[in-house]
Amino acid sequence: MTSIAPLAFAAAAAVMASAAPAAAVDQLKLTIGQRGNWDTAVTQLGSKAGIFKKHDIELDMIYTSGSGETLQPVIAGRADAGLAVGTLGAIGAYAKGAPVRIIAAQATGAADYWYAKTSAPIKTLKDTAGKTIAFSTRGSSTDSIVRAFTKEFSLTAKPTPTGNPSATLTAVMTDQVDVGWASPPFGLKEIEEGKIRIIAKATDATLVRGQTIRTIVANARTLQDKKEVFARFMQAYRESIDYMYSSNPQVIKDYAEFVGVSEATARKVRDEFFPKSLLQPDEIKGLDSMLPEAVELKFIAEPLTKEQLAELIQIQKPAKH
Repeated sequence: MTSIAPLAFAAAAAVMASAAPAAAVDQLKLTIGQRGNWDTAVTQLGSKAGIFKKHDIELDMIYTSGSGETLQPVIAGRADAGLAVGTLGAIGAYAKGAPVRIIAAQATGAADYWYAKTSAPIKTLKDTAGKTIAFSTRGSSTDSIVRAFTKEFSLTAKPTPTGNPSATLTAVMTDQVDVGWASPPFGLKEIEEGKIRIIAKATDATLVRGQTIRTIVANARTLQDKKEVFARFMQAYRESIDYMYSSNPQVIKDYAEFVGVSEATARKVRDEFFPKSLLQPDEIKGLDSMLPEAVELKFIAEPLTKEQLAELIQIQKPAKH
């Protein structure tokens, strides 16, 4: 008689295999400044495309109105990492003893712009004397840019925090603030309709050109405990950037849906305002000029030492094969 033991063993093995746990997926909680900007959509689009899942990373993404709101949960340990944190804000927080580390560049250069209602007499920054000029939150990149405007163009306008581009547009259109700020695609529709006019771009400030104005930061303890997880996160982040600039039409469809604009507008945002070089994460550029600027703008009392910079900036480089 044929033994049934081999069959029973095979069945048992099949049951055990089906019950085996799947590969562990690591979760990271992110705070992200300015929902909807092309440069802040890397994790959204990469997640939608399954790139982070491929690297066994699951993201919990919380959007904020600017660097101040993005940075505080990271400092407090309530978030693992913060994206689109103003570089000077990150430097200032570190100098005050906050447990924050810069792990990547988020934006080098900027597509941000400043605008006024077309019905207002403001056509350039020189027309802002006695007016109010918007930035997102204290310590943000837009805060730094407005400070740079003030210094370079001897402005007397009053800097005013207004939060995200949507809230800022409302403030401008209801005369709560004279000059607003935005980053494409926000405001493009209003520009085309003749409701607002651009009066300045971030790159009009000499200090901004070629500088890494926004960074990705991590909580220092979390970075120490999850070093390998962050390495995989950054690899997925790089692959997501490559995907965003590929010929795959799905990325434009996903971004258009995410922001609520047409695919034509989504493509215009990417191709006309955000060169791929702006998003490259592996180098913090412009530190030689940013550190004196940070002192002058009172983010820090004195320049950071080489040892302090080495502790603060811990770029998660891609693995060498």
